[in-house]
Amino acid sequence: MILAFAIYLPSGARAAEDLYHADPTKIMGPAACNECHAPEVEAWKLTHHFDTFNTMHRRPEARDIAGKMGMRRIKDESLCLKCHYTDQTDDSGKVVAISGISCESCHGPGKDWIKIHSASNEVGHLEKAAKLGMLQPNDYYHVAANCFSCHTVPEEKLVNTGGHKAGSDFELVSWLSGEVRHNLQKSGGKVNEEIPIDRRRMLYIVGRALDLEFSLRGMAKATEDGAYSKAMLARVNAAKDRLEEISKASGLPELKKILAAVNVAELKPGNGAAINKMADDIGGISSALAKSQSGANLASIDSLIPGPDKYKGTAYKP
Repeated sequence: MILAFAIYLPSGARAAEDLYHADPTKIMGPAACNECHAPEVEAWKLTHHFDTFNTMHRRPEARDIAGKMGMRRIKDESLCLKCHYTDQTDDSGKVVAISGISCESCHGPGKDWIKIHSASNEVGHLEKAAKLGMLQPNDYYHVAANCFSCHTVPEEKLVNTGGHKAGSDFELVSWLSGEVRHNLQKSGGKVNEEIPIDRRRMLYIVGRALDLEFSLRGMAKATEDGAYSKAMLARVNAAKDRLEEISKASGLPELKKILAAVNVAELKPGNGAAINKMADDIGGISSALAKSQSGANLASIDSLIPGPDKYKGTAYKP
């Protein structure tokens, strides 16, 4: 959902821009995942993530935005490919869209790790795959960062000139519990299991922290007053308010540190370096928090976590 730029986050967090577009030379495609994960792929085929490949470029609003941006073919334009498609380098070296938002958009390009991940009879195969770039479900921070890097729409010209919406109302638990849920592995494809409450707690906290981080990263790209900068500033303030609510309920010291890292006076267009520093600090704290907590002792935030009435779409039923 990714070209690599030299912005590195502390405490082992990956580069922010590395989570914005998967390396097309390392994309294997959904068919490679289908060999072992057919039920999960079937679930994916019923989602908007899958459907975007066939419909997004035909939508009037998409064509209108493309026209304003001077783009002729949406599927061939890298700016659209970043978030709306999975792209792959073909035999001639050309980057082409091969599907909608797919497995590797979330779990990372598979070329380096897919064989090791598939070697279930090999001790430590999942850990080895992770070291080679596979993002696994328990890697709360990096899996969520893939989501937020696109759902914040961090492209000033796309918003100010193209008229693209400046980000979506994205909350991690409600989206991962809805149509994109594919917890089918343990049951052999028979049951799409609900996300356990401990994991939902962690997804909610980490997701809200990442909302603040990536809203700041979006704000850091603002160069002028306009629809984009105003939307990003509003997003930062909303994310900060939500995180304050969680901080009060949970008492987690990490959340207080995250909130303290935001200097409101510096949130203005053209101040990218200072704003990115805030985001880097928050990313380091959030990444460490995601590794140190299991969610088991955080029942105090349960009333804040979205319930089934807030889930985005209907979860796949085998």
